Amino acid sequence: MKENHYDYIIVGAGSAGCVLANRLTEDGDKRVLLLETGGSDKSIFIQMPTALSIPMNTKKYAWQFETEPEPYLDNRRMHCPRGKVLGGSSSINGMVYVRGHARDFDEWAAEGATGWHYDNVLPYFKKAETWVFGGDPYRGGDGPLGVNNGNNMQNPLYRAFIEAGVDAGYLETDDYNGAQQEGFGAMHMTVKNGRRWSTANAYLRPAMDRPNLTVVTHALVHRVLLGGADGKTATGVRYAQGGRVQEAFADGEVILSAGSIGSPHLLQLSGIGRRDVLEPAGIEVKHELPGVGENLQDHLEFYFQFRCTQPVSLNGKLDWWNKLKIGVRWLLRKDGLGATNHFESCGFIRSKAGVEWPDLQYHFLPAAMRYDGREAFDGDGFQLHIGHNKPKSRGFVRVQSADPTQPPRIRFNYLQHEADREGFRDCVRLTREIIHQPAMDRFRGEEIQPGAGVQTDEQIDAFVRQAVESAYHPSCSCKMGTDPLAVVGPDTRVHGLRNLRVVDSSIFPTIPNGNLNAPTIMVAERAADLIRGREPLQPLDVPVLMDDQWQNRQRPGQPRRAARVQSEKQAALEAAHNEQEYSA
Repeated sequence: MKENHYDYIIVGAGSAGCVLANRLTEDGDKRVLLLETGGSDKSIFIQMPTALSIPMNTKKYAWQFETEPEPYLDNRRMHCPRGKVLGGSSSINGMVYVRGHARDFDEWAAEGATGWHYDNVLPYFKKAETWVFGGDPYRGGDGPLGVNNGNNMQNPLYRAFIEAGVDAGYLETDDYNGAQQEGFGAMHMTVKNGRRWSTANAYLRPAMDRPNLTVVTHALVHRVLLGGADGKTATGVRYAQGGRVQEAFADGEVILSAGSIGSPHLLQLSGIGRRDVLEPAGIEVKHELPGVGENLQDHLEFYFQFRCTQPVSLNGKLDWWNKLKIGVRWLLRKDGLGATNHFESCGFIRSKAGVEWPDLQYHFLPAAMRYDGREAFDGDGFQLHIGHNKPKSRGFVRVQSADPTQPPRIRFNYLQHEADREGFRDCVRLTREIIHQPAMDRFRGEEIQPGAGVQTDEQIDAFVRQAVESAYHPSCSCKMGTDPLAVVGPDTRVHGLRNLRVVDSSIFPTIPNGNLNAPTIMVAERAADLIRGREPLQPLDVPVLMDDQWQNRQRPGQPRRAARVQSEKQAALEAAHNEQEYSA
């Protein structure tokens, strides 16, 4: 094989690309080239979990994209950072591990992503993971990705928040990534032995010594090369490194894993997409595919902030001296407050009766601060990050120049749909109800944000337009399916082209109810089997909690059989982990 020829070329060493690089080289018989625009992830600010706000806001480690003025957010431009480093966004994110609800993936299948039903994807979630408490019917026990629950909620505010949710009439869950997402409980994070456990640490680093894997950093891919008699076969890529433009060729396939901004942009730079987008940018249309860059979705959230009446919050740890002590302890022992992202309790609830599965998500933080690490006000405080997780608004990513160094146009059209605005009104009113439960009485002080004066629909809407921020979950811009806007099929191949796939969060048909790193890794694990022509892992039929009733998951085409209704919540939780309780 020639030096610049490979079996597979992967563009992007992020959450999906690192998984693929590992899986596609593990047999030793395929040569793989992995191209990444960023560089090394060997930085204390990446590896120390508590420093998460630094790489996200650093040009060296993240594309600092910005949206166009968002018309339904008072024309604010929104920050949209994406990982530009080994590990991609898994090296700059908040490390929160949320798979999503089982029905999210049933929804994918209903959207045309055949084979991506919950019972199909659960085996790949398990394959990817080592859960700190061991494997069970829902959790993995020997996968590359280390997942834990932080410092076991040592701060009393974490437990008080969970108890407040129960006081308000919601469920408690012992594992929102298992049988029961709905409810309040401990939050999980991709941290292992006190370090951020990105896909670079979990997947790429163990594979980098393999002779059949070549990793090239600081490489900006310009376009996918198309050839063949009809110009519809991906043959390689053109990229620049160190001021030199060069080409690499794939005897097998080119796989784009550049993320929900990068992958559609690269397709468009390659002449693949909507004619009315490509031609104004001076790009020759090689393959018209109208869904490229469309269907863009994201989660929004805002901070609900309160003063804390007890000196137990982390606000007292934000001065330079305490930060130094936390950092030194982490360097020496990899534990303490440096070894957590501080989001150690959470909640997933339904915004109203009739919603089939949870659509609101809480991250609880025992401090009142900003994402850049600065305190929000003097004194002790706590905050809840709350958002509506099943948005109906849709946006786009569109190339604006044939120059690959120019960023694309990005617009999410946040809150375009009335249902999304209504969802955030629910966020405000339900959160107040929860925080005013007895469990929070000894901690709850003055409401700082939104403030007690924000009450009417109009006041809430005005506050939300100014206060919401991206949760940094762009997705769905190269959706998987068979409809006219689908970009890839259920096999992850780009429609109408040969030897070209997209494997990352851009191929989600709809955004899941939760953070995106876990489902992105799952997608890459399953896609690796599809690429290698392997039989997918055997589906798993396990019960999940739906509408306060336990139901077993069924294969598509079979009726769903109802399981027994448990009147006692704890009895239901225990039964969910007993496979014999739900045997046929």
